[in-house]
Amino acid sequence: RESTMEVVPSRPLRIIRLPEVESRVGFRKTAIYAMERAGKFPRRVQLGPNSAGWVESEVESWIADRIAASRSAPRAA
Repeated sequence: RESTMEVVPSRPLRIIRLPEVESRVGFRKTAIYAMERAGKFPRRVQLGPNSAGWVESEVESWIADRIAASRSAPRAA
Protein backbone atom coordinates (compact mmCIF):
# COMPACT_ATOMS: atom_id res chain seq x y z
CA ARG A 1 0.00 0.00 0.00
CA GLU A 2 1.41 3.37 -1.06
CA SER A 3 1.76 6.21 1.43
CA THR A 4 -0.06 9.44 0.60
CA MET A 5 1.55 11.67 3.20
CA GLU A 6 1.49 15.35 2.36
CA VAL A 7 4.47 17.53 3.03
CA VAL A 8 3.30 20.34 5.28
CA PRO A 9 5.72 23.21 5.81
CA SER A 10 6.55 23.95 9.44
CA ARG A 11 5.09 27.39 8.86
CA PRO A 12 3.05 28.80 6.00
CA LEU A 13 4.74 30.29 2.95
CA ARG A 14 4.75 34.05 3.02
CA ILE A 15 5.51 36.60 0.32
CA ILE A 16 7.36 39.71 1.46
CA ARG A 17 7.49 42.94 -0.48
CA LEU A 18 10.50 45.11 -1.36
CA PRO A 19 10.56 47.41 1.71
CA GLU A 20 10.73 44.40 4.02
CA VAL A 21 13.38 42.69 1.88
CA GLU A 22 15.48 45.89 1.92
CA SER A 23 15.15 46.06 5.70
CA ARG A 24 16.13 42.45 6.23
CA VAL A 25 19.12 42.26 3.88
CA GLY A 26 20.50 45.77 4.27
CA PHE A 27 20.60 46.49 0.52
CA ARG A 28 18.52 48.90 -1.51
CA LYS A 29 16.38 48.04 -4.54
CA THR A 30 19.10 48.57 -7.17
CA ALA A 31 21.55 46.22 -5.45
CA ILE A 32 18.87 43.59 -4.80
CA TYR A 33 17.76 43.61 -8.45
CA ALA A 34 21.39 43.46 -9.66
CA MET A 35 22.14 40.46 -7.42
CA GLU A 36 18.93 38.81 -8.59
CA ARG A 37 19.92 39.29 -12.27
CA ALA A 38 23.35 37.82 -11.50
CA GLY A 39 21.77 34.75 -9.86
CA LYS A 40 23.09 35.71 -6.43
CA PHE A 41 19.74 36.51 -4.79
CA PRO A 42 16.36 34.72 -4.79
CA ARG A 43 14.08 35.54 -7.71
CA ARG A 44 10.92 37.55 -7.29
CA VAL A 45 7.46 36.01 -7.54
CA GLN A 46 5.12 37.93 -9.83
CA LEU A 47 1.93 38.66 -7.89
CA GLY A 48 0.14 40.73 -10.49
CA PRO A 49 0.86 42.93 -13.48
CA ASN A 50 2.56 45.59 -11.35
CA SER A 51 3.51 43.81 -8.16
CA ALA A 52 6.05 41.25 -7.06
CA GLY A 53 7.49 39.89 -3.85
CA TRP A 54 9.94 37.33 -2.53
CA VAL A 55 9.33 34.06 -0.75
CA GLU A 56 10.26 34.82 2.86
CA SER A 57 11.95 31.45 3.47
CA GLU A 58 14.17 31.92 0.39
CA VAL A 59 15.30 35.35 1.62
CA GLU A 60 15.94 33.89 5.09
CA SER A 61 18.03 31.08 3.55
CA TRP A 62 20.01 33.64 1.55
CA ILE A 63 20.73 35.57 4.77
CA ALA A 64 21.74 32.37 6.60
CA ASP A 65 24.07 31.44 3.73
CA ARG A 66 25.76 34.86 3.90
CA ILE A 67 26.25 34.49 7.66
CA ALA A 68 27.67 30.97 7.28
CA ALA A 69 30.04 32.09 4.52
CA SER A 70 31.32 34.98 6.60
CA ARG A 71 31.91 32.73 9.61
CA SER A 72 33.85 30.14 7.61
CA ALA A 73 36.00 32.60 5.64
CA PRO A 74 39.66 32.70 6.74
CA ARG A 75 40.62 35.85 8.57
CA ALA A 76 43.52 38.03 7.53
CA ALA A 77 46.47 37.95 9.94
